[in-house]
Amino acid sequence: MTKLQIVVVSSMILLFAGMYFGLDIKPKEQKAIEKSRAIEAESTDINALLEDAKSELSAEKSTLILSIETKLNKAQTDSAKVETLKEISGAWYRMDRIDIAGFYAQSVAEIENSDESWGIAGTTYTIGAQRAKEEKVKQFCFGRAIKAFENAISLNPSNTTHKVNLAVCYAENPLPDNPMKGILMLRDLNEKEPENVLILTTLGRFAIQTGQYDKAIERLRKAVEIEPKNIKANCLLSQAYRGTGDNEKADNYAKFCN
Repeated sequence: MTKLQIVVVSSMILLFAGMYFGLDIKPKEQKAIEKSRAIEAESTDINALLEDAKSELSAEKSTLILSIETKLNKAQTDSAKVETLKEISGAWYRMDRIDIAGFYAQSVAEIENSDESWGIAGTTYTIGAQRAKEEKVKQFCFGRAIKAFENAISLNPSNTTHKVNLAVCYAENPLPDNPMKGILMLRDLNEKEPENVLILTTLGRFAIQTGQYDKAIERLRKAVEIEPKNIKANCLLSQAYRGTGDNEKADNYAKFCN
């Protein structure tokens, strides 16, 4: 993996699924119906994913997961449950089953109910979607990531990172009836916070992906002017110039990728 690829991937892992936490005036019957529909709409469910994942484990890894699950079942306090849930999430992450890791990160968020924990759950699910080899797993992860970021935003509306992450989910997995939703969300954020480097670099990255190198350069040059040592912005700007054939400028900005 190149330095640029690492930077782009890491941009998604910002330090910071469930229902949307906000003013709820719907009757219980309606909420139950909507919850049922949401579950039915998922491309798969966590039980199917767990069964599939466990069937592929080696004896050693299976024993490890079983031991942590046993510890989780014995946990009596929320703090003990959270600690063990983080442990099992980490174990599944290292086994490259990020979808399962996301589920346990979500379980942590459901207990802690903080914007940070929901943000971590959303980020984990997003990585799971990016690495998914099956479409049903990809859709499962993106759906849960969106709900997690919505929860994070509802708890901390001033945190732009959560809003960018939510927009990225829609941009990377476009809605059939509204394919531009993610990009439009990012543009709206950019209008509200024109000096925000995270927003500028994210817009720049998507512009590169669609071959809009001049637009990418415009966004990324501004990001570099604001934060001259921002590695991600410099690396993406190098790639954008490379796309236009200006290798001299590309090499100049590539120096800041180290």
